[in-house]
Amino acid sequence: MNRIHAWMLTTAVATAAGIATPALAQDARPAAKPAAKAAAPAAEVSTVGDGELKKLIALSFHSKGPATLDGVLQQDATQQACSQYPDRTHVPEAVAKKIEAAEIKQVKYPADGKYLGDWKEGEKIAQNGRGMQFSDPVGGVNGANCYACHQLTKAEISFGNIGPSLYQYGKLRGNSQAVIQYTWGKIWDSNAFSACSNMPRFGHKGILTEQQIRDVMALLLDPASPVNQ
Repeated sequence: MNRIHAWMLTTAVATAAGIATPALAQDARPAAKPAAKAAAPAAEVSTVGDGELKKLIALSFHSKGPATLDGVLQQDATQQACSQYPDRTHVPEAVAKKIEAAEIKQVKYPADGKYLGDWKEGEKIAQNGRGMQFSDPVGGVNGANCYACHQLTKAEISFGNIGPSLYQYGKLRGNSQAVIQYTWGKIWDSNAFSACSNMPRFGHKGILTEQQIRDVMALLLDPASPVNQ
């Protein structure tokens, strides 16, 4: 259980038991008087495990469309391992190497050897943040929402900075076979190269189709793409 889950569950359990959380206790306390005695120690909430947390989530979350309860509760080995650390900078080197070694085996490269699609379609995918939400149709087309974390072009001025800038990605790196295969692998399964990465495992988790990945590859590597201008 990570610290965010623990905080959520502790708050929920405390509320159900009638125990005030620190913020609520402060709001409910009357104004302090000069002669008042020291306040009694706050009541402690027992530590809870993953089982209790899953029960709480199951009671408050209902499957709808592509957003399912199993999708929230079920974790693969990598997700379980990464959930033990507050962020990727705290993952021990030995654990990181084990995760990367396991994930690199799951990268599926295109059988026909064609890595690049249409960069114009890739730009649409990069701009699209829809997909896998309860309001989306089951089996619908997902976007990659690349601009939420990366800069890609000069024309788009609204972008996030959680990930590195990808502007001039291909111009700076070239289009050698090594670069092409690395880029494909990074999009397919980011954890293969950076354990517990914030980047989604687009191919491994079936978020993007193989053709969509080809189009995003073209956006990054095609010399005609606005990324490389």
